[in-house]
Amino acid sequence: MSLRLGGTLRELRIHLCQTGKQSEGVRNFIQKHYVAIKKENPKFPILIRECAGVQPRVWARYEKGAERSVSLTDQSAENVLTAIKQLVK
Repeated sequence: MSLRLGGTLRELRIHLCQTGKQSEGVRNFIQKHYVAIKKENPKFPILIRECAGVQPRVWARYEKGAERSVSLTDQSAENVLTAIKQLVK
């Protein structure tokens, strides 16, 4: 798996609940894919924010402060990866 981060993308933030069922796919994504993505992009800021009861969501911040987000509620780890890839484009 190759995922190059950069270009106009400046930051990724992943919000999830530590125990909630709706965030299970996001937790699985972090276990399966986070280390590989971080190794490919060691200086790129990927922020993981855990908060009890929060709806899982990924936020992408671009040049000039523009932001987009995607809900990750009840998504599998592979769907989370696909959502992030869409935000990178």
